[in-house]
Amino acid sequence: MYVCGMTIYDLCHIGHARMMMAFDVVQRCLKVSGYRVTYVRNITDIDDKIIKRAVERGITLRALTNEMTTAMHADTGALGIERPTVEPLATAYVPQMLSLIGQLQAKGLAYQADNGDVNFAVRQFAGYGKLSGKSLDDLRAGERVAVAGDKNDPLDFVLWKSAKPDEPAEAQWASPFGQGRPGWHIECSAMSCAILGESFDIHGGGADLQFPHHENEIAQSEGASGQPLARFWMHNGFVRVDNEKMSKSLGNFFTIRDVLQQFDAETVRFFILRAHYRSPLNYSDAHLGEARAALKRLYTALSQVDASPVGQIDWTQPFAQRFQHAMDDDFGTPDAVAVLFDVASEVNRSKDPALAGLLRALGGTLGLLQADPQAYLQGGGAAEGGLDEAQIRQHISERAVAKLAKNFAEADRIRQLLLAQRVVLKDSPTGTSWERV
Repeated sequence: MYVCGMTIYDLCHIGHARMMMAFDVVQRCLKVSGYRVTYVRNITDIDDKIIKRAVERGITLRALTNEMTTAMHADTGALGIERPTVEPLATAYVPQMLSLIGQLQAKGLAYQADNGDVNFAVRQFAGYGKLSGKSLDDLRAGERVAVAGDKNDPLDFVLWKSAKPDEPAEAQWASPFGQGRPGWHIECSAMSCAILGESFDIHGGGADLQFPHHENEIAQSEGASGQPLARFWMHNGFVRVDNEKMSKSLGNFFTIRDVLQQFDAETVRFFILRAHYRSPLNYSDAHLGEARAALKRLYTALSQVDASPVGQIDWTQPFAQRFQHAMDDDFGTPDAVAVLFDVASEVNRSKDPALAGLLRALGGTLGLLQADPQAYLQGGGAAEGGLDEAQIRQHISERAVAKLAKNFAEADRIRQLLLAQRVVLKDSPTGTSWERV
């Protein structure tokens, strides 16, 4: 499975969390179903926005992308989103991108323009538009395609951008086409095919990537290989605020860490999973409050009996069968969550420890219901009224960012803050761990 990941020029917002959580659940569900999963989610670490932000802040591109990658890992970790099997950096695959561009040029699918850019010749690829259902004539008249004088056709898109005089040297690579850097679309084609092969099972990402990004990936990858790129395409729906898509360009976004200041991580996860991954998700504090109240009802059931999780889920058990059927139907988390409430109702009635264990185990396949029930009910996820795990990881993330910026006074302040909450940090070459004392 290949999923288009973050362009890391800023902190991740809740819309990004929704995408990463959707495919976190997909890979969890596939593993529970017995599949061996190779999950690739890339990091775009070279892009116009990254260059602009680094210049604005007066730091190198690598300093910016290292800082934002650390923050992203902390935020996703706080939400219980597991790391992908492979997390490639785009800048590590420039040779593969150049090789792919060379193949496309040799097949007559790419050409170098007078300005030095190398473009993909869309009309030379017979299948263009098959994913989005858009025709070339409709696209030609559409608003999303800008006309550029250096293209043979306004629909053509850039594979290799020639170097600009005002761009930093670290944003340039030598190539047969001259100094420059890759276009966004070619990055994912090169990384996915290099790691997973010319054809693989699932390709995913946000709904806004279906066109043009994924359409362009198909054209590049299949144009070069002649093989279908992916057997299944999955796109998660938008997070909306006041009926508008949440995005940085609109300024109506909430960062993950902003949200975690108000709501515990499991509430946020539960809020996202109550909606089907393809459906729009309406964000509001009220909706998150409703999610927290609903989640507490599940924990209340677990708090009444010994809720030790079962070792292996018995998928012939009727509740488990219903849960599995819901997840087998296009990863239907709303119906799966409804099963959790039915199990909880039966636990409340019967006080059956085996059912309580099943409830915890089924919840675990979604990354839910793994906290101590009494602690969660007392503090919304916090242990004994102190910081919960998400808050601790959030502070560790902020400390890591401070250390990268050489703000050691702030890093020490965070360490002391955690120590006051009886949380001890242990630094090692592989990262920072913690324990309560």
